[in-house]
Amino acid sequence: MTAAHYEGKNNSLEMMEQYFTNQPVASAEERTRITLSLAGKELILEGAEGVFSARHLDKATAVLLASAPTPPAAGTFLDLGCGWGPLAISLGLLSPSAQVLAVDVSERARDLTRTNAQRAGVSIQVGTPEEILATTKAAGGVDLIWSNPPVRIGKKALQELLLTWLPLLKSGGEAILVMGKNLGADSMQKWLCAQGYPTRRLASKKGFRLLSVSPA
Repeated sequence: MTAAHYEGKNNSLEMMEQYFTNQPVASAEERTRITLSLAGKELILEGAEGVFSARHLDKATAVLLASAPTPPAAGTFLDLGCGWGPLAISLGLLSPSAQVLAVDVSERARDLTRTNAQRAGVSIQVGTPEEILATTKAAGGVDLIWSNPPVRIGKKALQELLLTWLPLLKSGGEAILVMGKNLGADSMQKWLCAQGYPTRRLASKKGFRLLSVSPA
């Protein structure tokens, strides 16, 4: 994929900004404690109001973590829409030799992911969409994407989001997406296939679909 293609996707990044309020870093008083197990490790992490699922691990992310194939031992992995970081941290714990990237439009979310990664003892590079796009281009793409994509931004914006990041997949790479059945997971699967990204259902649990997307 050419640099011109990525530059042509700047509109989707601007669209993402329109749907989210980039709240400042959460103060100590605004932070909430989240006790959970990720990749077999018991952790106490932090969330905050204004970041998705601020007080607990959401059901969709839990389905992905329970049902996704074990990631490779090494490679460049991306958590797309990291929130407070459960997917990125899990990738770092499961594959400590991998380069793990985490992206979110919200500075509050990015700060929480940095803090939580430090608490979990994993190395994660957290950045804005522009920063992580630059990093992934320099790395020649990504081997794996994990995402509970932000369906609340709307169908068109979500499609633009996916068409920005899925072209980053290297040959042989894979994107694992979790979406609610009632939020259009099945139609999204058909749409992705129509865009040239072979997509299959890995699991269906608790009203959620786990989708595996291959490079175009």
